[in-house]
Amino acid sequence: MADSRSPIRRLLVTRGLRAFGDGYVSLLLPLFLLDLGFSPLEVGIVATATLLGSGVLTLAVGRYAAPFAFRSLLIAATALMAGTGIGFAALTAFWPLLAIAVVGTLNPSNGDVSVFLPLEHALLARLAEDERRTAVFASYSLTGTLSAAVGALAAGLPAIAAPALGVSLRAAMQGMFVLYALLAFAAALVYRGLPPTLSSGARSTAAPLAESKRRVYALAALFSIDAFGGGFVVQSMVALWLFQRFEMPLAAAGTLFFWTGVLSSISYLAAVRIAGRIGLVNTMVFTHLPANLCLVAIPFVPSLGGVIALLLVRSALSQMDVPTRSSYVMAIVPPAERPAAASLTTVPRSLASAMSPFLSGWLLGLSSFGWPLVAAGALKIVYDLLLLASFRRVRPPEEASRLRR
Repeated sequence: MADSRSPIRRLLVTRGLRAFGDGYVSLLLPLFLLDLGFSPLEVGIVATATLLGSGVLTLAVGRYAAPFAFRSLLIAATALMAGTGIGFAALTAFWPLLAIAVVGTLNPSNGDVSVFLPLEHALLARLAEDERRTAVFASYSLTGTLSAAVGALAAGLPAIAAPALGVSLRAAMQGMFVLYALLAFAAALVYRGLPPTLSSGARSTAAPLAESKRRVYALAALFSIDAFGGGFVVQSMVALWLFQRFEMPLAAAGTLFFWTGVLSSISYLAAVRIAGRIGLVNTMVFTHLPANLCLVAIPFVPSLGGVIALLLVRSALSQMDVPTRSSYVMAIVPPAERPAAASLTTVPRSLASAMSPFLSGWLLGLSSFGWPLVAAGALKIVYDLLLLASFRRVRPPEEASRLRR
């Protein structure tokens, strides 16, 4: 589909711009809030608010987006992103920042949990041929993770810029939120090049899901377990734990998360090949399980070197389910139901995970041991086993045909 290449490239560019901003914001956010005098619990509350707000917006998109052009919705989302950056740069009180966190696009995790996600997933699924779908989603995930990794390195810029410019560290961090708003404007310019009339092609109905409802709801329930576990270890909270337990400098944390991002990016390429051999569900489960065992083990390792090693191993394995999961959801539902399916399987990654950063901050306020990592790993292992038991025989048509040959 030659005509689809330019829109797909534009979506990859905007994914990179947004991920770069998410990469440094997720690391700066806990330090910025601590510098403002917030407690670890309040940091967790802000992280919870960002995920909760993103989940509600994502649900609304899946319910009402069908008759609208993708371009218009995506440009509207960039306006929200710009307002988020300006708000965090200008305000310092807890309640105003909490309100912006709820309605904005701030992302405390190392993945995309924003309102952009279901729109871009549905658009990619429409533009990509069936045989290229997993590869396109892998490229999308690869672009996002590499850009977020570079963004993690950029988290060290305030420490360099503050003495060089003669400003406080807080002012330098606020400048990074201004940059976040500028990235939103850049993304809006790229989105303007998308076809203006391209939509899901479906009519808005009282129930956007029909024949795929049972499958999508079952997947949403399973994803909610994974998401709730993942909320304990969103990047902001892992960074906060490293700052507390090992007093890791911000620049060192940025370097660590850069390499975890690079390893995750490489894993996306491997995921395409593995899925071609053993199927999408098996790829999701059998790469995710060992990664979650590493997560459970991390708090019991006394040295920073050992913790870094386990974090790197986990990163090389834990994200292979991202492109395969997205491709799988899009493959087992009819095209007209894809926006709703993308939304209803993405929402748990915000709504269900929204409660756990609050709990993670509470636990870290009580002890620096790392109980949030243990809880996250255990919940994710439960998810892996349930997903395998429930969906190992539900295969996309092209996968079933290929594995029979």
